[in-house]
Amino acid sequence: MTENRIKIEVPIMANLAAEGRQPEWLFWVGSAGAFDDRYKKVTREFVKILTRFNIDYAVLGTEESDSGDVARRAGNEMLFQMQAITNIQILNAYGVKKIVTCCPHDFNTLKNEYPDLGGHYEVWHHSQFLEKLINEQKINISSEIFSGKTIVFHDPCYLGRANSEYEAPRRVLNAIPAQKTEMKRNRSFGLCCGAGGGQMFKEAEKGDKEVFIERTEEAIATGADIIATACPFCMVMMTDGIKYKNQEERMKNYDIAELVSLSLGL
Repeated sequence: MTENRIKIEVPIMANLAAEGRQPEWLFWVGSAGAFDDRYKKVTREFVKILTRFNIDYAVLGTEESDSGDVARRAGNEMLFQMQAITNIQILNAYGVKKIVTCCPHDFNTLKNEYPDLGGHYEVWHHSQFLEKLINEQKINISSEIFSGKTIVFHDPCYLGRANSEYEAPRRVLNAIPAQKTEMKRNRSFGLCCGAGGGQMFKEAEKGDKEVFIERTEEAIATGADIIATACPFCMVMMTDGIKYKNQEERMKNYDIAELVSLSLGL
């Protein structure tokens, strides 16, 4: 398929294995990255970056199943272990060593929970991977496409509090010419978007206000033009919050991979 100026041919792990090739990286797409219409755009932009910088990678394609994160958070341990063990068998069969994913929930599960079941991998979140490319001076952004815009970053719980990664996404954003600001609650004090821990898939509990509305109001209060996210769950909630507060004309929500890709003109 063709996206803008880059022809994207996503390599499939099974095809490379048939040729006797083993890529350095496995890109774990995740359920949202594969099926959610909004987050599929993030997957495409991240793949453009992988393609542009000749990263040796592949995806599992139809062999990839859900990581099991939501099943475990929702209390279905048996389903989690069934999903995880199936994935681990496939990953180990291909000799996967290094994984990069755009989803902090999958990042946390693959990194911290799969080892208990025999899955030992070096797992990177895409914010860390993008920071790596910037540090290696492969990504050098001079575009002024976001000049004059103010960006505020919303910390995903499973990247921040669960894995103590607060700086990588901010360093990626700092490489983009634009103004940056912070919400009153940020980093380890950041407020959840309201979707993690399986909350995305259940009805709201009793209360005065939903969490995503509270968090969106905090973002709006900064005067930012763009809410930058790095998680498919957070993207859904922040996008819904912007719509709920009737701010679509003034404020946008982009994943950090989209901001990098757009800044590079990919």
